[in-house]
Amino acid sequence: MKRVVITGLGCISPLGNSVDAMWTGLLEGRCAIDRIRSIDPATLPVTVAAEVKDFRPEDYEIDRATMRHNDRYALYAIAAAWQAMRDSGLEVGRDVDSARFGCAIGSGVGGIQTFCREHSSLLANGARGVSPLFIPEMIANIASGNTAIVFHAEGPNLPVVTACATGTHAIGEAYRMIREGRADAMISGGAEAAVCEIAIAGFANSKALTTSDDPMAASLPFDARRKGFVIGEGAGVMILEDYERARRRGAHIYAEVCGYGNTCDAYHYTAPRADGKCAANCIRLALEEAGYAEGENIYINAHGTGTPLNDRSETLAIKLAMGEEAARRAVISSTKSMMGHMLGATGAVELVICAKTLQDRKVAPTIHLDEPDPECDLDYTPHAARDFAADLTLSNSFGFGGQNACVALRRI
Repeated sequence: MKRVVITGLGCISPLGNSVDAMWTGLLEGRCAIDRIRSIDPATLPVTVAAEVKDFRPEDYEIDRATMRHNDRYALYAIAAAWQAMRDSGLEVGRDVDSARFGCAIGSGVGGIQTFCREHSSLLANGARGVSPLFIPEMIANIASGNTAIVFHAEGPNLPVVTACATGTHAIGEAYRMIREGRADAMISGGAEAAVCEIAIAGFANSKALTTSDDPMAASLPFDARRKGFVIGEGAGVMILEDYERARRRGAHIYAEVCGYGNTCDAYHYTAPRADGKCAANCIRLALEEAGYAEGENIYINAHGTGTPLNDRSETLAIKLAMGEEAARRAVISSTKSMMGHMLGATGAVELVICAKTLQDRKVAPTIHLDEPDPECDLDYTPHAARDFAADLTLSNSFGFGGQNACVALRRI
């Protein structure tokens, strides 16, 4: 089994369209949630979201034809991958054979903005009004396929679709590809752009979204006042490489990917298991593969959605996986308190955050945690960032369908 490391990071996020901009905003505790601006929310039950701002595809060398022929979620993916590739310095042909270079970028819902636009055109103009590019712009694998085209990744291509666990599963599966010798390097992550009428209406009508009109009191992970999540958008991408190859070419290494858990609640199509059992098994698998030893400093980027059921069951799952004493020593935060829930992108963005946590020895906070839920009684880093030299970081992601994912990173 080969060792796998992270050599490049990229992101498009509500807090900024680069890793540095996002990380600075997180450490400052800035909230990127605001009134929805990309569409008129007047007829919607929800008026706030965490939207990407000032996104210019041309800043990432995306040409006009690519802009016209891709849904916004795929453009986010390509832009984040462009950043990650530049950060890694990886050059196809020189550092990696294109046939051994893969791509695994997932999305929870794919091109839903394209779906909405073309459905409106169908109703207004009939079948002839639907674009011939409707299907290739809408499907959830196209971000991975088109990113592979841009960067000549002719190896394994595995766009994962596991709802809110997508980004974490995508990186976990890419890690396995390299670990098992099926690829030498992978572009991996998740992307989402679902701030549109039908997605908001669907989530709101299922009672998943908060109905708070106050951006500063909308996303409240682990707080007794929480009533649902805030929808966000963006993309997170990282370059994974075989450690020995990365070391030989002198690449900067952020962290080692060292553990991966993948389980299913097999319980309910939206609600998590209240006992946290299967989520705990997922976390435990990642810890065991990572070689976790008692007494190590652990940071956990929690799924922490701000929904009543998730935050309680995740707290219990962490205790079950680590034991009560170790769970209480762990430093945890939910960055969704600042950037909302980016659905299929969220796990990938949060693994970028975990890599930065290891590198900079700082933990981003859970802001607005003013009234802690007594059942959520672990150390969630309320209000302000802190210094912390983590040995190991975990990113938890749990999705509709009972999908559980956890990836562990270690300082190298």
